[in-house]
Amino acid sequence: MAENFIFVTGGVMSSLGKGIVTASIAAILEDMGFSVNAVKLDPYINVDAGTMNPFQHGEVYVTEDGAETDLDLGHYERFLSIQMSRMNNITTGKIYYSVIEKERRGEFLGSTVQVIPHITDEIKEHIKKTGEGKDIVVVEVGGTVGDIESLPFLEAIRQMKKEKRTCYIHVTYVPILEKTSGEFKTKPTQHSVMKLREIGIQPDIIICRSEKFLPNDIIKKISLFCDVSEEAVISDPDTENIYELPLIFRDQNLHKIISKKLFGTEPVTLFDMVPKEPRMEKWEKIKRIINNSKEDIKIAIVGKYTSHQDAYLSLKEAIRHGGIANELKVNIQLIDSEEIEQRKNPEEVINGFDGVVIAGGFGKRGIEGKILSIKFCRENNIPILGICLGAQLMVVEFARNVCGLKGAHSSEFNPDTEYPVVDLLEDQKKITKLGGTMRLGAWEVKILGGKALQIYKTDKIYERHRHRYEISHKFIKIFEEKGILFSGISSKGDVPIPEIIEIPSHRWFIGTQFHPEFKSKPFAPHPLFVSFIEASYKYKTERMKN
Repeated sequence: MAENFIFVTGGVMSSLGKGIVTASIAAILEDMGFSVNAVKLDPYINVDAGTMNPFQHGEVYVTEDGAETDLDLGHYERFLSIQMSRMNNITTGKIYYSVIEKERRGEFLGSTVQVIPHITDEIKEHIKKTGEGKDIVVVEVGGTVGDIESLPFLEAIRQMKKEKRTCYIHVTYVPILEKTSGEFKTKPTQHSVMKLREIGIQPDIIICRSEKFLPNDIIKKISLFCDVSEEAVISDPDTENIYELPLIFRDQNLHKIISKKLFGTEPVTLFDMVPKEPRMEKWEKIKRIINNSKEDIKIAIVGKYTSHQDAYLSLKEAIRHGGIANELKVNIQLIDSEEIEQRKNPEEVINGFDGVVIAGGFGKRGIEGKILSIKFCRENNIPILGICLGAQLMVVEFARNVCGLKGAHSSEFNPDTEYPVVDLLEDQKKITKLGGTMRLGAWEVKILGGKALQIYKTDKIYERHRHRYEISHKFIKIFEEKGILFSGISSKGDVPIPEIIEIPSHRWFIGTQFHPEFKSKPFAPHPLFVSFIEASYKYKTERMKN
């Protein structure tokens, strides 16, 4: 079990990028040879993120074991070589649920159950479990210091310093008054650290989010007022490429400061292993490819949560990974499907893009706009990728406009449709609770041919799912007669479930019932996105010639 824990807290304001900071720290440590885990503590009372609206919280990230989690676990997986699980996301709801169950079983022997020690002990127990088989655990505390809901988590990590080797890292915001004096202002950081100290935590390292690198005089000022060494004041400047952040931190010797704090010496010897200096070769390669890519392509994501930049976070990153693999810059634009629905003319909105992705989602709003976009791409031979609901709507569009099944729809949106080409499986019809009851996590998919076999180069894959409705097997024969290939199939008993749909006569028309974006990493891009970006670039070059 790990004896070394790094705790990342945040102050001043939310959305400072603590998740990427946590992932970057873990990536550097992994490159040094440590076995690392990353954990997110979320103060919200939801047991998990599954029922939360993307407008409020961004995307729901799905792990291999079927947990619906905070989106920061996606950052951890993309930056590290390991997979996340339900253990890596610890919420207030999960903690209280566990403690209340123990109280009902009489495990507290009649004690009055309190936040301290029962809730904080439960938090510490969950954190320690994530360290099994690991050298170091990097723990991100969600929310902002001063929020009432995060206090039990902060108290728990304060107590951890009595039990384990700890390093406390505080992420704050250092604004620049560009329109007036151009000064870096340190007062928000000072007050944030003051609030953290009131809770009993003195940060060992302060990571300062700002538009630029901090000048020396500001570093000295923060060091003096916040009682950390100057070398422990780390700049976290704006960057167009988030995958540069591990290199930015490495170049400021963040790993050496952490090593000194945890182990007292540098270099350190841990379990008869001398950690190597982080060379970060794969990160240097990614940076080089992104910076040297001269040609670009335009990709549209047609969705309904376009006002929240994090709603399609993993999808956008997976598209960028496809660009890295093809050494192309990818310009991604979110397109509101409701706008297309209102205009009734998708050409006005999505014409000129080199490829189109129809995103997943729930609810009826904007559905017809997605269907119009699919029709436009199918008829004009534009590369298109449908994800989950996007794949289901590909089938709806094809049924209506090619198979002649007028009024065909998903029973999710029209329970009375004569042609429910997308429908609930029988076991889903009996479910009444919403949380954690969808088809979730990795399921086996058999690849039967088509582009899918060329792309995956294997006849069996495991992909992550998050949905209740399926493309109905009852219409497979009709679709196949009209030109659709079901190139990926899974099964539920004797019932075949379409997982990948293609139109072989089309340039690149693929829909997946699963979410391939959840398994893509910058240094291991998902093959579907690599192929999609390649096809989009070919489409662009052909268009330019004409």
